[in-house]
Amino acid sequence: MNTKSIDHFYVMGIAVRTTNEHGKSMIDIPKLWEQFFSENIMDKIPNKINNTLYCVYTDYEGDYTMPYTTLLGCKVSNLDSMPNGLLGKSIGGGQYSVFTAKGRITDGIVYEEWLKIWASGMNRAYSRF
Repeated sequence: MNTKSIDHFYVMGIAVRTTNEHGKSMIDIPKLWEQFFSENIMDKIPNKINNTLYCVYTDYEGDYTMPYTTLLGCKVSNLDSMPNGLLGKSIGGGQYSVFTAKGRITDGIVYEEWLKIWASGMNRAYSRF
């Protein structure tokens, strides 16, 4: 893990409200990724800066054991024009810890990386962007 300074930016895409309890997020988040690609969501995002995908975990009701929102989308120049069914978030700038999951997403690499984060004991903000 390393840290990186990130400037403020916006993300727009589709979202799901989920929780890590009872494995619900392990069902909901892969469905979100499937929907993103099967419905060609990337092509529906206005003001897109590039095709880099961002998966943002936000709007926590508490810590990682409580419900939260997962937003899957792209960086956009602004949130002025938001098509029906899409959600946008403003991501605050600052110092962020960087974790990189390598491999095939269908092999559970993101979940495995989250297990490392949860076990790390690091101080997390659980921000509502």
